Amino acid sequence: MKFTIQEQIAAFEARRTTATTRMTEIMEAAAEAGATLDAAHQEEFDGLAQDLEAIDGHIHRLKTIETQVLRSASPIIVTDPASASAARAAAGANTAAPARSVTVQQNLPKGTAFTRYAIALARSRGNLMQAAAIAQAWQDSTPQVAAVLRAAVAAGTTTDPAWAAPLVEYQNMTGEFIELLRPATIIGRIDGFRRVPFNIQMPAQTSPSTAQWVGEGQPKPVSALAFETMRLGFAKVAGIVVLTDELVRFSNPSAEAIVQRDLVETITQLLDHDFVDPAKAEVEGVSPESITHNATYIDASGTTADALRTDVRSLFSAFTANNASVAGAYWIMDPVMALTIGMMVNPLGQVEFPGIDMNGGVFFGLPVVCSTNVPKDANGLYAIILVKPSEVLMADDGGVTLDASREASLQMNDAPAAGPAQLVSLWQQNMIALRAERFINWKPRRALACAYIRGANYAAPEEDDGGGA
Repeated sequence: MKFTIQEQIAAFEARRTTATTRMTEIMEAAAEAGATLDAAHQEEFDGLAQDLEAIDGHIHRLKTIETQVLRSASPIIVTDPASASAARAAAGANTAAPARSVTVQQNLPKGTAFTRYAIALARSRGNLMQAAAIAQAWQDSTPQVAAVLRAAVAAGTTTDPAWAAPLVEYQNMTGEFIELLRPATIIGRIDGFRRVPFNIQMPAQTSPSTAQWVGEGQPKPVSALAFETMRLGFAKVAGIVVLTDELVRFSNPSAEAIVQRDLVETITQLLDHDFVDPAKAEVEGVSPESITHNATYIDASGTTADALRTDVRSLFSAFTANNASVAGAYWIMDPVMALTIGMMVNPLGQVEFPGIDMNGGVFFGLPVVCSTNVPKDANGLYAIILVKPSEVLMADDGGVTLDASREASLQMNDAPAAGPAQLVSLWQQNMIALRAERFINWKPRRALACAYIRGANYAAPEEDDGGGA
């Protein structure tokens, strides 16, 4: 069988992905064990690296040939589907050359399809048939929106061959939204969390056994282990964004961006804040405690670069004192704190920590994740957090449920009361509410999954003005 150039490129890119994935697995296993690669893994890793170099070279050559073929191709201009069929028929009758397929890909920002789905749902006031009609306006650029809404109108069965396509399109749209959301969150930028399902129980050891030297004929020590059960139940993040009818009705790209940004920021801010806020305790059956709530911490010993080094050493010592390695750990800090550390210089004007800035970077050999949602303490001082993701259990549904209403009455409050309260009628105020929900939960796997520096106030030393007495 003769393969096209595109098929050959796809095959080699698949081989490249497989090799890269295996190399990542080898290095992650070594990092989790806190050891270097053994001889067998070294040989396997180096062999995969050589294969990647050869594959990349071959893909480059195939793409060079593909470019030349495309340059020599004659374009076919088609104005309507009937003309397209006629052109294909004429091409098959008058030439022996193989037919060329043209693939049109969307050039829209990530999340546009999901956002338009939300807008259609809102503009239709919850009427799915009307929402499907509204989505026809975007048929050329995002046809999956109308397909999803039509699928929601008609009932389907597992024997219906048309069932799978609308379902997959809906999942693609939701995944598109998640792909936009995750890079904006602390959790989304950290790799290596221990992924587990919801609502499971796991045994955990709370005290070790003991051993000691014994002489000939002497009794050996007997010890008992202590265990507990850890449970990771369901937890849900939910947010409601209220929009005016005019904003939704007269939507344009900028209005879509507003809806999209509000949905993302509503979920992002809550997840980021509650993931790292030391004051966030567990609410049984509602929300998890932050990874820092019961974590080990040290108070900042000063404001200089030397004090920062001392505090980092103390933080690392907290891990090693409990036989825990910092390999694979991440720093989490506010962008201003990261920028301040990156600006620190010694008396010669040399940068003390050149690998870090407000965008993140590397600090003492470990990656830095910056977020403005890292909370300050009562004195307005920062926390510098060190977390080992492999010691954090993470249950994440990975999907977002979106609903819309304009007839509901809402408490326009970010902390709604359970009892009687002042309600605002969306119908009376000509407004539409979008509700987004996501199931996610986390729990430290053991006591020392995280540690942090409290009250960090490091700053570059003031330069001497050169004045004298």
